[in-house]
Amino acid sequence: MRPLRIGLVVVVAATLTACGLGGGGADHQATAGSAAVRVVTEKDFDHRNFANPLEITNQWWPLQPGTELDYQGSAIDGDQRIRRRVVVTVSDLVKVVDGVPAVVLWERDYNNGELVEAELAFYAQDNDGNVWHLGQYPEEYEDGKVAATPAWITGQEGARAGLAMLANPVPGPTYSQGWGPAVDYTDRARVHQLGQETCVAAGCYKDVLVTDEFALDEPEARQLKYYAAGVGNVRVDWMGRDEEKEVLSLATHVRLDAGAMAEARGQIRALDGNAYKLSEAYAATPPVEGPLPAR
Repeated sequence: MRPLRIGLVVVVAATLTACGLGGGGADHQATAGSAAVRVVTEKDFDHRNFANPLEITNQWWPLQPGTELDYQGSAIDGDQRIRRRVVVTVSDLVKVVDGVPAVVLWERDYNNGELVEAELAFYAQDNDGNVWHLGQYPEEYEDGKVAATPAWITGQEGARAGLAMLANPVPGPTYSQGWGPAVDYTDRARVHQLGQETCVAAGCYKDVLVTDEFALDEPEARQLKYYAAGVGNVRVDWMGRDEEKEVLSLATHVRLDAGAMAEARGQIRALDGNAYKLSEAYAATPPVEGPLPAR
């Protein structure tokens, strides 16, 4: 699953060409009700605009350390539909990426109960309330062994930060969710709908935000993500020509106890250690730090 991948009307080729990697630029205006809202794009990333980057309080993607979200659903693998599960843990560990301290998320993807990917992802909130995606280190497994580690880290190998969630989501141009040219990470998104309703196992939600995500090399494969205020991503769906046809819904949304958090830290540090051996981009960065003081 894209971050998460935790993460629009179909954009035609002409629209992609018009917006390019730079999106629409920071000078575009959109209207939310009667108020003009400045549309933020990846061009607005500024190291000086992160006074308190670890306090991720954006209502659509709040990252409170100790939170764990468990998603369950299905996807197409080859010619069959398989069970898919994704577990996302917001840790109390920190990784400094390109000079910006970032919260470390730990994500695990399972197909039919088998772990197929474990990932560390790094997020920080700017002074305006936008949440930025600063990179990720995934380990993809085959037969229980590491098969690939397509990591991208802002500031390394041409990688650039992208927007995970806007502070003021309004329909507008697409924006980058991160740019990792060394591993072909080209995910983009756009606000698709506002004020929606949806029900999942974890609850029913109103005033839901829906975004549409796609990769530049697969513009017709669309992933829809539904965000509930105060919770984050609660549903994943698809449209267009998405061969995987992944569907997920939030099954549980819990706070981990001290023992579970200690276990999560150990697993994250183990992945962090692996990354220095397996990824040149990651090897140029400082190790994870923490834990953060409880809040």
